[in-house]
Amino acid sequence: MKSTWTNIFLTKLNFDLWLSSSYLYRFLHLVSVWRSGSWLLQWSETIGAGLLGLVLMLAPFVSTSLTGVLLIAVALYWILTTVSESQPLGITPIHLLVFLYWSVAAIAALLSPVRSEAIDGLVKLTLYLMVFTLGSRILRSPKLCNWLITGVLLSSLIVSVYGIRQQFFGVEQLATWNDPNSALAEDTRVYSYLGNPNLLGSYLLPAIALSIVAVFVWRSWLQKTLALVLVGANSACLFFTDSRGAWLAMLALASALFLLLYWWWREFLPRFWRVWLLPLVFGCVGGLLLVTILGVESVRLRFFSIFAGREDSSNNFRQVVWDTVGAMIKDHPLTGIGPGNETFKALYPRYMDPRYPALSAYSIYLEHIVEIGFLGFSCFLWLIVVTFNHAVTQVNRLRQSRNVQGLWVIAAIAAIVGLLVHGFVDTVWYRPQVHTLWWFMLAIIASNYRSENIPS
Repeated sequence: MKSTWTNIFLTKLNFDLWLSSSYLYRFLHLVSVWRSGSWLLQWSETIGAGLLGLVLMLAPFVSTSLTGVLLIAVALYWILTTVSESQPLGITPIHLLVFLYWSVAAIAALLSPVRSEAIDGLVKLTLYLMVFTLGSRILRSPKLCNWLITGVLLSSLIVSVYGIRQQFFGVEQLATWNDPNSALAEDTRVYSYLGNPNLLGSYLLPAIALSIVAVFVWRSWLQKTLALVLVGANSACLFFTDSRGAWLAMLALASALFLLLYWWWREFLPRFWRVWLLPLVFGCVGGLLLVTILGVESVRLRFFSIFAGREDSSNNFRQVVWDTVGAMIKDHPLTGIGPGNETFKALYPRYMDPRYPALSAYSIYLEHIVEIGFLGFSCFLWLIVVTFNHAVTQVNRLRQSRNVQGLWVIAAIAAIVGLLVHGFVDTVWYRPQVHTLWWFMLAIIASNYRSENIPS
């Protein structure tokens, strides 16, 4: 049984040993000889961090096209540094599952009934994956990791401050985001620079997880004060989005983050707090949430609308889309219709009710199944399981040595939990502002990987 779980979680793989016997890797090692004479590539990690930082920091403010250009630059730079790398490539089980995930998406694109649109979607997916492949290498440097996370957080602060300003000074609602028949029909939902409150809520989830952990990682009081400001601004802005999915995701994120931080410091706590801290904190938070739901009308109306079923227009719209997507999945169960939003837009009209046009499946899980089939969805779930398993393993290792990099891994785990919860009811996960952060979180975890067969 233990051997079976070891194979599922890929905990015993030694990729450096495999690479040493690979003819392709030996060829790349020969190609890397010229790198020693390159002045530019002596700064390869710093340059890579700069490119990655541009993508992550500018994504909320620039067009999708410009983000795509930056991702192309990241991809080309990754190719250049990979073929010239003389050190081990740092391949992890997470890399293996990401490659498998991409391979199934490629097969789905080739078998798609709208192949040109699907290949376009595959190219976009490949560019997003470059954030993971380059990031997992760059983030092995604690200094560069800290600088990139700081850049992401400062960018999120600008986004949050502008969103809070919209709440207090008002802003034009760009779409019918509230049920027109509810008491909140005229309520303001902030969207900052991202143009959609649900997208903004999802974007802020990783920023909140990272900013909470920054309170403990950053050393000076000035840095800790900045981290606290980030926590407050990002959390307030997320609340003002009125995104029910983001609210639920925030609860899941906070719960996961608190449990992991409790585990990190448990051995340093007095016996009383080891026993009572969890029930006291969850009890107090639960009580505060109950008082807020019952005492604040806007929160109460938004919360109970979750359970209103088809009586709420937003709920009804999603359920109609989900039913339609179910019919699409039935016709393309194994490898789906092919990756990409253009593929979905090309085929969805053949199935939809004309009154309910949609650009996506409004669930990342259904979107995976409809785009790359149950085969691709299985790979996605396997990737999540392996990522969580290795993340917890690395946190435990880093906790024993009191290495603060483990706290960033904890933040990445919590952010992934939040994004997965929000993904049940929305597909903003596929937008560049969020999709890049998703792969950045996986890169943080992969960058701290150590094989059980290799000493740390």
